[in-house]
Amino acid sequence: MVGSRLQSPQPAGKRVKVKRQRKPKNPTGEMTLVEHLQELRRRLILAVAFMAAGTVVGFIWYGTAPFGLPPLGELLRGPYCSLPEHLRVTASPDGECRLLATRAMEMFMLRLKVGALAGMVLSSPFWLYQIWAFIVPGLEKRERRWTYIFVSIAALLFVAGAVMSYFFMSFGLEFLLSVGEEYQQTWLTGGDYYNYFIALIIVFGVSFEVPLIIVMLNLMGILRYEAIKGKRSIIAIALMILAAIATPADPYSMMAMSLCLWLLVELAYQFCRLNDRRRDKRRPEWMDFDDEQGSGPVHASGPIGASDPVVASGPVGASGPVAPSAAAGASASSRPTPQPGLAAQPSPPPATPGPGTPGGAFDDVL
Repeated sequence: MVGSRLQSPQPAGKRVKVKRQRKPKNPTGEMTLVEHLQELRRRLILAVAFMAAGTVVGFIWYGTAPFGLPPLGELLRGPYCSLPEHLRVTASPDGECRLLATRAMEMFMLRLKVGALAGMVLSSPFWLYQIWAFIVPGLEKRERRWTYIFVSIAALLFVAGAVMSYFFMSFGLEFLLSVGEEYQQTWLTGGDYYNYFIALIIVFGVSFEVPLIIVMLNLMGILRYEAIKGKRSIIAIALMILAAIATPADPYSMMAMSLCLWLLVELAYQFCRLNDRRRDKRRPEWMDFDDEQGSGPVHASGPIGASDPVVASGPVGASGPVAPSAAAGASASSRPTPQPGLAAQPSPPPATPGPGTPGGAFDDVL
């Protein structure tokens, strides 16, 4: 009976379910080199998959308006179509503002580029999480908190710079297209306009990270407020030169970037000032000295024992001569204090040391 129960055949048509053993968790996050490479490959595949899905969504969004949102194509050509009519050429039958396409694949490639950019932005929380999940096991708790704070602030500053560039783009285009309009008129193609659009967004977004770099250097103790508080004019000129090099050759974009950077850098200055004041309250005075600063003149030390010579000791049990003042004081202090109403008793004579006692006849033997 026991053998028949153990070897009972499985009914036909049913599959045997085998439980898979779960991989034990690794609480410390330690991995070998091969495991690190496998983890990196898995994270990269997931990040690329999220970007591809976002690109498909952006490609569809280019010509449609989901959930009441304007199409991406409409947002892209917004700064160009806001120009005065005499600065843009209109050749469409209905008179609508459109960009020019001179090649067969140009419209498709422009739509693909815009969709890929929108897909990266839409899927950024997912592929950024993959990067974060790969890096975070090697960080401590304090490092994770600071990394999360700085990455969040950097993303917000980049978005603020991109939005700022979108609103000032039309002013820069108007200046550039109005130069020499008496003799020629510019008809922008989709590729040229897209390159100008993306370049201005990236320049504004990256330049807005400069204040964050100043704050990071101050927190690391490399840059202090005392070193930069008297150089505001020099830094302002440097920011204007940076804006003139990074932006196109129009004064509106340059001035907009210079003013925004100056305001953000001033906020970074105030943060450095408050942070240094808080740090100095908890900083001991000896840490303010320079590493090469001496503590004062160093004098040579004398020989050991020169200031306190060693005196030879006398014989055991022998008492040295007592000074008269000390003996008088000792005898006076040893006398009993007379009480009122009692007669003073005569003090007994001092005992004479006999032979064998300290200070007696045989004292020289000891």
